[in-house]
Amino acid sequence: MKGQYAVVAITKHGVEIARKLGVRLPSSDVYYMNKFAKGDEEEKGIQLFEGSVRLLLPSLFSSYRGLILIISLGAVVRMIAPLLKDKKTDPAVVVIDDKAEHVISVLSGHLGGANELTREVAAILQARPVITTASDVQKTIPVDLFGRRFGWVWESEENLTPVSAAVVNEEKVAIVQESGEKDWWHYDTPLPSNIQVYSSIDEALKDKPAAALIVTHRILSDREKEILKNGVLYRPKVIVLGIGCNRGTSASEIEAVIQETLHELSFSIKSVKALCTIDLKKDEQGLIEVANKYGWEFVYYSPEELNSVELELPSETVFRYTGAYGVSEPAAKLYSGAKQLEVVKKKSGNVTISVALIRY
Repeated sequence: MKGQYAVVAITKHGVEIARKLGVRLPSSDVYYMNKFAKGDEEEKGIQLFEGSVRLLLPSLFSSYRGLILIISLGAVVRMIAPLLKDKKTDPAVVVIDDKAEHVISVLSGHLGGANELTREVAAILQARPVITTASDVQKTIPVDLFGRRFGWVWESEENLTPVSAAVVNEEKVAIVQESGEKDWWHYDTPLPSNIQVYSSIDEALKDKPAAALIVTHRILSDREKEILKNGVLYRPKVIVLGIGCNRGTSASEIEAVIQETLHELSFSIKSVKALCTIDLKKDEQGLIEVANKYGWEFVYYSPEELNSVELELPSETVFRYTGAYGVSEPAAKLYSGAKQLEVVKKKSGNVTISVALIRY
């Protein structure tokens, strides 16, 4: 298993479709019955199996992000029924007919990404995508997927269902976006008339919407939280942390400084995208542990790259030890592209931190 998706075929025509997808669909592993072997399977990384596909599915179901099955829809429904657990954890399941005329989103359309995968596979095969999810059919915002392709995360999933209902039932829905990628509307039609974009939470509250989608890296004030009574708060990945530290600084100390600094700024730790430093620290265990714990990108730059950035607070002392006139400040600027930082440079114990925002 190397990829995110398993493509499974059990017929002669299905094998040809599967092989085509194996070449054209990134991160896919192909499986088909050994009686259809062509002799190049080992070279191409194709897996052969014997016996009933029903015996293979449980392991694939638990191992892959998505299954693309070139098997009849009825048979697939019967085979996956005993495997279903929860829409948050079940993989995407997509079914293709034996002539590759239709690609059908069967399971985990939104959270599991089956609808997106269906469109991608249909485009490769020049087939018709079949999607039945209301928000997709109506060409409106899928609340549980809003911003997901950019890495946005929910603050809480509590209101996903009622807010989704407000969207598809054409009730008044407010969107307030303070940060994050702007090109989230991907349909070739205008935003539905029941959805209105407001410049601020205060403006949206005055209009008394039935539901709201709020996109920000900020911690909301108690007054602003009124909008979340029937709203979903999304955290875009826009915060960049530049970090310098003494050799051997513990992960707990680094994490504490990060948390304290973000709290002072009223920024959410869920909006952090990357932790950046100098290449001398690429093996610094404390930094690596913190980045891994939160799933942040861990990025490091050479002294030459860091010195290419204009600094507000250059340091001769840092230069003597590292060859760079700064670490945290230029690292944050390099990654974010920001000219001005939210925190230029703050020294706390063994840690120096700078904070930048990515502006879209």
